[in-house]
Amino acid sequence: MKKLLNIGLFCLFFIPLTSCNGQTKNAKINTGNNNKIVGGGCDGCELMYVGMPKNIQSIDTSSAWHEKGQRLLVTGKVLKLDGITPAPNVVVYYWQTDSNGYYSNGKGKSKKHGHIRGWVKSDKQGNYSIYTIRPVPYPNRDIPAHIHLSIKEPQIADEYYTDGLVFADDIKLTSDKRNKFENRGGSGILRVLIDKDLQVAEHNIILGLNIPNYPIYTNNTIKSGREIGEENPSFTPFHAWGPDKGTRTCPVCKYGRYHGIVYFVGNNPNWTEIKEWLSFLEQESVKRKKYLKAYFVYGNEKDYNKLSRQKELEQLGKELNLKNIALTFVPSFVDTQSEVHLNKINPKVENTIIIYRNRNIIGKFIDLKPTRENQNKVSGMLDKTRNEYFELPAPKYH
Repeated sequence: MKKLLNIGLFCLFFIPLTSCNGQTKNAKINTGNNNKIVGGGCDGCELMYVGMPKNIQSIDTSSAWHEKGQRLLVTGKVLKLDGITPAPNVVVYYWQTDSNGYYSNGKGKSKKHGHIRGWVKSDKQGNYSIYTIRPVPYPNRDIPAHIHLSIKEPQIADEYYTDGLVFADDIKLTSDKRNKFENRGGSGILRVLIDKDLQVAEHNIILGLNIPNYPIYTNNTIKSGREIGEENPSFTPFHAWGPDKGTRTCPVCKYGRYHGIVYFVGNNPNWTEIKEWLSFLEQESVKRKKYLKAYFVYGNEKDYNKLSRQKELEQLGKELNLKNIALTFVPSFVDTQSEVHLNKINPKVENTIIIYRNRNIIGKFIDLKPTRENQNKVSGMLDKTRNEYFELPAPKYH
């Protein structure tokens, strides 16, 4: 009963998972940001300082590693807001339930976080790794299992929380719960690989992404599409050409763990450049075989007619002799029936190119011209982030 009470005290209303953000401390001074709390405050994040080691490594092994439970490695990079540049010396604090779903055997001021807690600090390349066990959901609660994270950047006074880490194969992770996530620091949905008796999940943390009051410089850059680090949403366009012709197959649901490219064009198509991009994507698809799936999504709402749009793309597929990439369309980029609106595409830009892996967005380009340099940039990103097995770091103990 006492354990159940501790769970309730941690966060009485814990839906969505990332919204336990009641302010529990006074605001600190943040230069250049109107003295507002970065992240808006966080219930329990200040406990990251309780028992914090003086020397924090980029690899940590939790106290649960030798306890009952499914062993788990969470590994990835801490990146700056652009989603590309590594961010060193960032402290990531984690805490979680045990194999029975409790924050058990906690001590002192940090008791409500239980004993499975720890710290990592990103290295020069932004890398971090956490060896622990997979948490179990709270007993008798309809909440997915999760690992809490809070972040302390060296140049920001406040710690702040990111989306809790949840598991894509968790039956309690419903579509409704997915849609309530805030994508703070990027998507927290983990997709595990199996390495013998170890589950391995990759998770990159994007500093400042969707974090309230984060000290960034605003500019007049054109916006289109979700941000790097967020999950690429499911949607169902009409397929006019390609392997799924005649269906409404979801691009990101169809493919699996490898790379995907979604090439969006809206109300201002440049067909000469579109043909150049499609020919390039076809070549890349042939070169990379099953490791890349590319989709063209046409969302021009001007004079839209389903039948004529379908014939238009069929003719395009025949003209370019496309065999691998899919030519798809939607009535507009705000269409809710296909749910393409979840992609947040600006219909006024010439193009938005989204590159994803494991459903997480790893690259984005807006109004990208089909020059050799830009095509090499896309190819280089695919090469750099190709989905191969990586050497697992060795566990480190306190």
